Amino acid sequence: MTHPLEIPFVVAIDGPAGSGKSSVSKAAAARLGYGFLDTGAAYRAFAWHAVASGIELDDEASVVSLLDGFEYRIGTDPAGYAVHVGDVDVTDAIREPSISAVVSKVARVPEVRTRLIEFFRASMADEPRPGIIVEGRDITTVVAPDAPARILLTASEEVRMSRRAAELTGEDAAETGARLQARDRADSKVVDFMTAADGVVTVDSTDLDFGETVDAVIAVITDSQPVTD
Repeated sequence: MTHPLEIPFVVAIDGPAGSGKSSVSKAAAARLGYGFLDTGAAYRAFAWHAVASGIELDDEASVVSLLDGFEYRIGTDPAGYAVHVGDVDVTDAIREPSISAVVSKVARVPEVRTRLIEFFRASMADEPRPGIIVEGRDITTVVAPDAPARILLTASEEVRMSRRAAELTGEDAAETGARLQARDRADSKVVDFMTAADGVVTVDSTDLDFGETVDAVIAVITDSQPVTD
C-alpha cells in the first residue's frame, strides 16, 4: 500500500532565539530542494512598520489599526530572498537591534498573530517546490500542528547566547545575552517554544556543529516521509 505524499510536504520547526532555526532550516531546505519560510521575519517586518508609523507600541488598538495597511512580501527561496513592506526593502532593517527589542510588543497582540498565521498558511499552500520548511516560535503547535515533520530545535542558553553574539555586530556579549533572555521571557508569555509538544521531535544542537545540526534535522524529515508497504 502506498501512502500519498502531501504536496507541499510541510516541515515545522520551533525553537528559542539563537537556536539556529533560520540558518539550519535554510540549509536543510536548500539540500532537500524545498522552500523556506522565516515566519519571524513577518513579525519583525510588522514591528518595523509600526515603528515607522510612529505609533505607541504598548497601545494594542493602535497596533491593530496598522494591520489593514500592512503590505508584506517575502520569498521562499532558501538561496536568497528579500523582505518587503510595501515598496520598501526591509531585509536588513528588520535585523537591527532596535527592531529586535520591540518585536515582542507587536507579536503578543492576538489580532496580529491571527493575521500573520493566515499569511503563513497561504504561503505554505502556494509553495511550488515539493516541500517547505517553516520555522518560528509556534509553528509545530499553532501554525502547522498537522505537519508530517515537526521539530523543536534547541540548545543550551550559553551556546545560544554565544551563537547570537557571533551573528550580530555592534553589541558586546553581555548586551546580546541580555537581549536574548529578554526576548525569550517576553515571547514565552505568548507561546511555549521551549517544550516539545506531543509528536514533536527535539533536536538539541548544544554539542553539534552547524553541519551536524543540519544533518540531524534532515534525518528527522527523512524519517517522517511516507513509506511504501
